[in-house]
Amino acid sequence: ITPIVVVPNPVTLPLVYTPKVFNTDSPRILHMGVKPNKNLYRLIRALSGLRCELIIVGEATQQLEKELHKYQITYEFKTGLSNEEVLHEYVLCDLVAFVSTYEGFGLPILEAQAVGRPVITSNVASMPEVAGEGALLVDPFDVEAIRTQINQVIASEELRASMISNGLVNVKRFQPNAIAAQYMAVYETLKEINA
Repeated sequence: ITPIVVVPNPVTLPLVYTPKVFNTDSPRILHMGVKPNKNLYRLIRALSGLRCELIIVGEATQQLEKELHKYQITYEFKTGLSNEEVLHEYVLCDLVAFVSTYEGFGLPILEAQAVGRPVITSNVASMPEVAGEGALLVDPFDVEAIRTQINQVIASEELRASMISNGLVNVKRFQPNAIAAQYMAVYETLKEINA
């Protein structure tokens, strides 16, 4: 019986660590995607009453806009972005909120870490494994927990610095050369098995 080996996706966008002074008065929070699993409705409720700007990469819907207005969130939708424009959104933001209820992998976690942004992500599916020690993990079904974690990041410069530092270390595991080495190890094992 051949063992199952999981080799993760590499980070392929040309991401560069770009330090930024965190805007504690009204942080720019980046959210990727609008599909149901992206959990945007709970994030919107979690941000209610917080001074922030929510940047949503994805197509606006009437229902989403209604929800954003209901909870008085300052927001902007970004659609049809090129890779360069997506990179620019990571650079501009203060924090990435990626609190999906499910992900097969979760590249935005790594993309944010590579740029040097604090990440809050979910404690379910693949996300803890992808995030490593470089993110705060939260129950994506718990609105208050999401709000608490966001408030912690806003309030603590020390926490942000630790998250950024750990994220930069974590993302090294997903560089193309590191992933290529994992594939080579699989091939070598298969050669031995089939020898």
